[in-house]
Amino acid sequence: MANKPISMSKVRQIIKLYSQGIGKKKIGNRLCMSKNTVKHYLDTFYKLKTTAEDLSKLSDYELDKLFHPPHETLVNERVQQLYDYFPEMERQLRKRGVTVAMLYKKYKVEHPETYAESAFYHYYRLWKKRVNPSMHIEHKAGDKMYIDFAGATLPYVDIDTGEIKNAQVFVAILGWSQYAYVEAIPNQTIEEFIAACENALHFFDGVPLGIVPDNLKSAVFKASRYEPIVNENFKTFADHYGAAVLPTRSRKPKDKAHVENMVKIAYQNIYANIPERSILPLNELNAEIRRYLQILNNAQLTGKEYSRFDQWKMEKTLLQPLQETRYEMRKIKQVTVMKNGHVYLTEDQHYYSVPFELIGKKLNLQYSRSVVDIYHKYQLVATHKRLRSPHNYSTIATHMPPQHRYVTEWSPTFFMDQAKAIDPSVEYYISQVLAKKQHPEQAYKSCQGILSFSKRVGQVRLIKACKRAHEIGYYNYKIIEDILKNNLDRYEEEPVVEPMPTHENIRGGNYYQ
Repeated sequence: MANKPISMSKVRQIIKLYSQGIGKKKIGNRLCMSKNTVKHYLDTFYKLKTTAEDLSKLSDYELDKLFHPPHETLVNERVQQLYDYFPEMERQLRKRGVTVAMLYKKYKVEHPETYAESAFYHYYRLWKKRVNPSMHIEHKAGDKMYIDFAGATLPYVDIDTGEIKNAQVFVAILGWSQYAYVEAIPNQTIEEFIAACENALHFFDGVPLGIVPDNLKSAVFKASRYEPIVNENFKTFADHYGAAVLPTRSRKPKDKAHVENMVKIAYQNIYANIPERSILPLNELNAEIRRYLQILNNAQLTGKEYSRFDQWKMEKTLLQPLQETRYEMRKIKQVTVMKNGHVYLTEDQHYYSVPFELIGKKLNLQYSRSVVDIYHKYQLVATHKRLRSPHNYSTIATHMPPQHRYVTEWSPTFFMDQAKAIDPSVEYYISQVLAKKQHPEQAYKSCQGILSFSKRVGQVRLIKACKRAHEIGYYNYKIIEDILKNNLDRYEEEPVVEPMPTHENIRGGNYYQ
């Protein structure tokens, strides 16, 4: 046998593989250990006269005592007392604010004959090494929420289009209680991701101190072993609820073991129970997920006398309270103030006013589902209700200088109304001018020039000029000007000479030569 004891996870694997009928040599090859080492642990297993199922119910500490009995304890009662106390100390350390130093002082009062503090730490470190190190992750109540996406998707039907689409499955779990949340969402965009995180917090009825994402693109802009850069929108969301973002370290699988295990459990307890042939709308799919999730959270944990739900009821008291208002994700866009004192939100094709002193300046436009805030050098200069009406303006009168306030009247509606009063054909032509110009102010000047012809040459000629320009597919001031200048609008007014009918009694034109 090797001099160095193996971890309890290896011991469990040896017993499991042997129970499946795999020989000692193959077990050794699979687990990268010698045949003699495997034989030693199996001999111990025989001596215990127990079953693999019974051993699976034991904790790592209990299993370690069976396979690696501490020789010190045979001659030293004080060490034995410590080793018996450490499992309880581990449970106490999961509570927020509890430290090893605090627990040592408490233990010292109850056992005055015990070791000094430095020796106490020494034996604690030895004990921790003997218990499975890969599974020894300290989780404190109310401390962390782990989040990730399951790799496998779930189909759903889009009620708007009738299409069958694949939903991404978001998974969240509280580190201490293991209370879990699962939700199917349309995609992994930052908007959907944040909404799922927020739903998880409300499901847990509180906020942990930290949120731990697995370097998801929606959460982490740039992964790094030392200083990962967190997505600004996700950080703002976390700040709203008073939680820190703690991305997992690259190539550190233990950091995300909790949530990865939860994904596997979700496959077994949720995915497997949803009928494959029954493709539901997204809201109904999530109702099914929630039903199986409740069963999972209420089920007794393996080898325990309590459930995730039981643990959560205790952890909930240590979570931070939820905010009264839900978070509204804000998008950020840099804009330049136009000459008319407005900025343009491309997404909605809507205009918002700012103080006229900022004309020509570059500003930051931050907008949510309901509000548009405009900043100049980090100072809020304007706030508007978000409107999604294309080609319209939201204008605060005090933003415009008195001598320029007439500019606020210039809008697509302003010119369309003038054109409509002349003729539907002029109205349509102006709408095309507005649609085809790249810059709004270019369109406005063109519209103003075109409509001015109604006074310069009359409405009739302008109507015909617009019709003529439409026939050839040109929509600008210059083509209207050329048509009117060259009298091309009068082309259809020229008399049409009908051919003279032929008859034997009518003399031809040659007769008078």
